[in-house]
Amino acid sequence: MSLALSTLIYEWRRYLAAVIALAVAGLLVLAMTGMFMGMALSFTATVDKSPAQIMILPPQAEGLFGDSGQPRRMIPMVYEHPGVAEVQPMIMNWAMWSNFPKDGQPAKGDGVRVVVDPVKGAVTLPSDFSDATIEALKEPFAVILDRTSLGKLGVQVGDKAKMNGRTVTVAGVVDGYPNMFNTQVFTSYQTAKLIYVADDGPRVGPLLVKLKDPTRAKQVAAELNVLGAGQFKAWTREELSKSSQMGMMKEGGIAIMIGFMALVGVFIGIVITWQTLQGAILANIKEFASLRALGVSMGELRLIIIELSFWVGVAGLILTVILVSGVAMLAKVGGVPMDFPLFLDIPVAIMLMVIAILSGLFSLGILKKSQPADLLR
Repeated sequence: MSLALSTLIYEWRRYLAAVIALAVAGLLVLAMTGMFMGMALSFTATVDKSPAQIMILPPQAEGLFGDSGQPRRMIPMVYEHPGVAEVQPMIMNWAMWSNFPKDGQPAKGDGVRVVVDPVKGAVTLPSDFSDATIEALKEPFAVILDRTSLGKLGVQVGDKAKMNGRTVTVAGVVDGYPNMFNTQVFTSYQTAKLIYVADDGPRVGPLLVKLKDPTRAKQVAAELNVLGAGQFKAWTREELSKSSQMGMMKEGGIAIMIGFMALVGVFIGIVITWQTLQGAILANIKEFASLRALGVSMGELRLIIIELSFWVGVAGLILTVILVSGVAMLAKVGGVPMDFPLFLDIPVAIMLMVIAILSGLFSLGILKKSQPADLLR
């Protein structure tokens, strides 16, 4: 075991503040990005959990956000590929929602409707819907909500509400579809027509494509793009989900907020870690003076400090993982979606290690006080 690591283990109380500072810096950035990534993931949950392996969007689309629809005539074109088993449009039209207030309860209005085909295995039916949920959707004017949306829409299971002026019944709830932007209300095609949201016009939303051989998703997507000749773009489910998340990160306001939190985290991490390391090194200054008296060069002592700051960074990363896991568990209990993709986690981990190393470099000046002559006083 190296001297730096053994020092951190046996003198952990002196370095605890630095470890906590790094962990808080990481938590600030990851909690903010995790929340926004969770929002994007909740928006794509219906597609992510679809039996479809490929999604068809307009050629200029970079994700589900801002999808302006495409011509219905694309459906038979997609069917021309021999590997395609089923193609259906995902209907996501707006509907005006209002509850029936009771006992002084305020009136609440919101909602975006998502139409599904309540037949087990249908390409537009999320794969995690239970048999009871599917049967409930078959009833005329029945709707299904995510459990976290009940309070937002002011209803409970069995309550009635209005969508576009027609009375609907909350027939059940599902889990895993929270949406902090627009509440998702699941209905069948039959109910969608009854509440005037089914659109049989010339334009449709994203096309969900089910393949005969799901293992060929990437190959078929590439072949469909060639077949479409620029009229549409085929995505695998995983590619579309990741691109939608990346697209959300490009939004100006979100990028500014995350950038601000990153700057705050870096400032807190560097200042507190630097000051803590300086204090800890100063407290052990006689030990460093003893090493110099034994012939250890100043360069070797500096390397010890840099290694010590490295191990402080590693400990900070471990504590960050623990804190972020706790926040994620609390968020799950509260119905707040969070996601931590690797393309964000890795830069944050690198950032924390850089903060730790920089703090060590800033603390090297304190070694000038490690004079062997001071041991004689």
